[in-house]
Amino acid sequence: MDAAENRRSITVGVFVLLGVAVFVIGILTLGGQQKTFVKSITISSIFNDVAGLKKGNNVWFSGVKVGTIKNIHFTGPSQVDVIMSIESSSQPYIHRNAGVRISSDGLIGNKIIVIDGGSPQAPPIQDGAVLQSEKMLSTDDVLKTLQQNNQNLLAITTDFKALSHQILAGKGTVGALLADSTMGNQLKQTMRNLQAATQNAAKMSSQLNSFSNKMNTKGGFADNLLTDTVTFNRIRASVGRLKEAADNASILTDNLNKASNKLNTTDNALGVLLNDPKAAVKVQSTLNYLQQSSVKLNDDLEAVQHNFLLRGFFKKKEKAKQDSIKKAM
Repeated sequence: MDAAENRRSITVGVFVLLGVAVFVIGILTLGGQQKTFVKSITISSIFNDVAGLKKGNNVWFSGVKVGTIKNIHFTGPSQVDVIMSIESSSQPYIHRNAGVRISSDGLIGNKIIVIDGGSPQAPPIQDGAVLQSEKMLSTDDVLKTLQQNNQNLLAITTDFKALSHQILAGKGTVGALLADSTMGNQLKQTMRNLQAATQNAAKMSSQLNSFSNKMNTKGGFADNLLTDTVTFNRIRASVGRLKEAADNASILTDNLNKASNKLNTTDNALGVLLNDPKAAVKVQSTLNYLQQSSVKLNDDLEAVQHNFLLRGFFKKKEKAKQDSIKKAM
């Protein structure tokens, strides 16, 4: 009996030890998965909707599991405070301006928290830090957006269908172009005219280019005019002389105008002769008297030459004239 009881006691003891060992290993394994025995810090974030997030769900950072959800509780109207336990080893890489959002572990997996690292210029997070949460689109929001997009697409296709019917019926400009051959021919003619105008513009541009090249030819008139200071000074001097001649011509024209104005007045002799008929008659009479007097004077001189008192004087004068002519010959 004693030996059997001893064997039974030993067997029970062995099974108890094995059970305790399995229990300890299980606790250590589960604790390792849940980061129970890893040094950590606590951070939190406030969401308006956690979309089914539960205590114990994982927290990820850059694709690496860095902690778990420690607690979830309400904090104010329609707001949920999510407390997270984060490994201390990841603390230097998560910055104070990091964002927190709710995501899924796969398409239909458990909800998780994803932390975006923030900018390197911000300081690292500390124990008890509250991170800014990002709004997550729920499945209902996605479905609403898809439904609205479907409605918009239906409206667009409906409008396009009505527009296509109008075009096929020949309504509107496009429909008229498709249905009216005359308008189509006019449009073709317009395009041909536009093409011809484009070709003419290109030709004119080529001619202008050729003309500019000729102007830039070394030694040409335009090149000398633009680059040769001597030629430019000569042209400027010629222009100055032309201006002087134009000024003189203007003065001459002004003097002629003044002279012609005087001829049209009666305050001078020529003006009186040209504009006063009575004075002209008097001058004509005077000229007639002078002519008659000169004729009489000529007759008197002829008579004086034949007078015996002066005949010797005129004969000596005529002889002296003849002698001077002979000497000259």
